[in-house]
Amino acid sequence: MELYLQVRLACADGMSQRAAAKRFNVSRDTVRKMLSFSSPPGYRRQSAPQRPKLDGFVGIIDGWLEGDRGVPRKQRHTAKRVFDRLRTEHGFTGGYTIIKDYIREREQRSREMFVPLAHPAGDAQADFGEALVEIGGVEQKAYFFALDLPHSDACYVRAYPAAVAEAWVDGHVHAFAFFGAVPRSIVYDNDRCLVAKILPDGTRKRATLFSAFLSHYVIRDRYARPGKGNEKGNVEGLVGYCRRNFMVPIPKFPTWEAFNMWLEEQCRKRQQDKVRGQSETIGERLQRDLAAMQPLPATPFEACDQAGGRVSSQSLVRYRTNDYSVPVAWGHQEVWIRAYVDEVVVGCRSEVIARHPRCYAREEVIFNPLHYLPLIEQKINAFDQAAPLQGWDLPEAFTTLQRLMEGRMHKHGRREYVQVLRLLETFAIADLQAAVEQAIALGAIGFDAVKHLVLCRVERVPPRLDLDVYPFLPRTTVEKTFARAYLSLLSDQQEAA
Repeated sequence: MELYLQVRLACADGMSQRAAAKRFNVSRDTVRKMLSFSSPPGYRRQSAPQRPKLDGFVGIIDGWLEGDRGVPRKQRHTAKRVFDRLRTEHGFTGGYTIIKDYIREREQRSREMFVPLAHPAGDAQADFGEALVEIGGVEQKAYFFALDLPHSDACYVRAYPAAVAEAWVDGHVHAFAFFGAVPRSIVYDNDRCLVAKILPDGTRKRATLFSAFLSHYVIRDRYARPGKGNEKGNVEGLVGYCRRNFMVPIPKFPTWEAFNMWLEEQCRKRQQDKVRGQSETIGERLQRDLAAMQPLPATPFEACDQAGGRVSSQSLVRYRTNDYSVPVAWGHQEVWIRAYVDEVVVGCRSEVIARHPRCYAREEVIFNPLHYLPLIEQKINAFDQAAPLQGWDLPEAFTTLQRLMEGRMHKHGRREYVQVLRLLETFAIADLQAAVEQAIALGAIGFDAVKHLVLCRVERVPPRLDLDVYPFLPRTTVEKTFARAYLSLLSDQQEAA
């Protein structure tokens, strides 16, 4: 630049180009360029570069790369593979570098461009993400529902053990309750839980549960093109933001509900932040979103999958490969099933007959021991091998009562013990445990005594038991052994001789 300045000043003072070239020791062409440009223009290509070794093979390379669009990404041509095929199949004599440069230039030309979008208030985008969490001491994968309001960047996040259709709907229901309003429209991807089929004209055939949900809240649903996550880029960015900020380090909570309460608190705190390029906080801009959104309906949508079934001879109902128990009195009956994200409810006609925590494993059997006690009372020989009773974690007092009953009454004592367990159908386990412990302390070993004691405890009246009916069990006394005891035995034997 200094040389440019000196040459231009000299020529402006009347010096000829020949003299300037001689004085500054540059060529006259360089002086002419300095007078034409105020700063060095750099190298300027006048025509396209000639690639004699490559130009004859460009059509072949383009054909291979175009064909790659229909194959998996990991099985597409690399620059090295193109180079090897050209040499072996077409006699290419050029180098690897010109192949690599051409493919990189071609990819840059074909890279997709995007139009910046404006987001009106009242619209939303929804998606699911994945992250590792620790719930109840068990590390597992969490699927978190994310709903974003692009106009204000306000968000709602809720985690589930599986991304099933019920979780999609339940996430929306909690999000609407969180904001206190319903978006006018929501953009989704083509998840199978939402879209049963994409028809030839591009319209979507919605899943039954999702269609009922949209009808309940009167929401206009919109969908991104398959594989085009950029069409709902705000929520895609929110999923990454949540994973980096809410899931690092790995969250550790005792229950899913505790984890979700913490996530809601993080969403509230985020409303105090300012997004780059905005002068208002997320919470301030959220007010415009809420003003444009729809009011909540009178009742929330019931986020559950509904199915039917029949109770088997083992008093089990199957739902999505898992078997759930029902009371044996409902054996062989037609039942209805409602599956929520955390619970499976089984009913017959207008009555709910069983509730179980939902299991997301496969081919598992979920028992409630109370469902089988009436049958075990009749078939008492099956008591020891009854699968529903295996692993039933009862207080130690129940084991003691069972041992004492069987010791006194043998098989009938086992039946009475089952009758004691059946009291759990009516009374809380804490009350029954206290009654069992009191019965053992009094030596009143029997079903009638336990039932009387638990009723007195619930009604808060003193017990009136005739303890003569329930004698104490014989007790053995173990004394210390002394040497003189053996001497007395020896002396007795000598006298007898």
